[in-house]
Amino acid sequence: MSREFELCPGRRVGGEQPCFIIAEIGQNHQGDLDIAKRMIRMAKDCGADCAKFQKSELEYKFNKKALERPYTSKHSWGKTYGEHKRHLEFSHDQYRELKKYAEEIGIFFTASGMDEMAVEFLHELDVPFFKVGSGDTNNFPYLEKTAKKGRPMVISSGMQSMNTMHQVYQIVKPINPNFCFLQCTSAYPLQPEDVNLRVISAYQSAFPDIPIGYSGHETGIAISVAAVAMGAKVVERHVTLDKTWKGSDHQASLEPDELAELVKAIRTVEKAMGSPVKQLLPCEMACNEKLGKSVVAKVTIPEGTVLTLDLLTVKVGEPKGFPPEAIFNLVGQKVKKEIEEDETITEQAVENVKNMKC
Repeated sequence: MSREFELCPGRRVGGEQPCFIIAEIGQNHQGDLDIAKRMIRMAKDCGADCAKFQKSELEYKFNKKALERPYTSKHSWGKTYGEHKRHLEFSHDQYRELKKYAEEIGIFFTASGMDEMAVEFLHELDVPFFKVGSGDTNNFPYLEKTAKKGRPMVISSGMQSMNTMHQVYQIVKPINPNFCFLQCTSAYPLQPEDVNLRVISAYQSAFPDIPIGYSGHETGIAISVAAVAMGAKVVERHVTLDKTWKGSDHQASLEPDELAELVKAIRTVEKAMGSPVKQLLPCEMACNEKLGKSVVAKVTIPEGTVLTLDLLTVKVGEPKGFPPEAIFNLVGQKVKKEIEEDETITEQAVENVKNMKC
């Protein structure tokens, strides 16, 4: 079982802790602070544990040519990619306002630091944990500097190989043991055949001392619920107020009713995982009393008879007697009294019951 650690104040992940559910608002707020607050409230109302954004210091994330590149997509908010990104980027003061709002309504708040300077700001903002987006998972200097901040880390693994993830583990683990990996495929929307949930199991085997989770970009909730059934301890899904809004992430995001259903389904699955001990449960007693079978006499069995298998059969009997699994152990035992045909065989009718191997 993976070790536990405190991801947010008072909220641990890993081990037998409940799955930590991140509502990834990202930049689906359309650059509008009021919409961003509505989305934080939606995440809270739907039962998510955390509302997450994406913070960039654009001149540190992109070079000049990338920012000057013409951007003519239907999702564009400007003529160049830089204009587009600036429209969607909240200021430091706006981030402080959003964090304060999240705290007021009672939901954890964080963001992916999309470059080293963004991480510096988020550290100053005192977010509970750092989210490392897939695009920085193989950015080893960034990882090392982020790990040294000492905050817990959630690291996505889209676009990476298992070899790279081993390197990430070897870099982060000695500096900061409080981190987890999320299986992720960076496609929007993500097709089921590209999800590869079995990577969760591969990560659990390769990194048994850290929690493993899932970051999904598929449509619907079924795959994310399956990830929890496979042991995902953190689930991150993009959310939106309207899938038809402008922006490439909206189509792969969950609307409020879907997010609420996902949270409900995850909590139901967690209850259903239950115990690994297989036994007759109290809730099964009524069914067992009504339909549970017993060993009965196939024919009349005279007193003193040594039981053989051809004398016995199994039926729903009244009263209850030996359970079906005891039938082979009854063979060779002597009966103390006559047992009529179709009569339940009870302990009172058989000698040396205490010596039977059941």
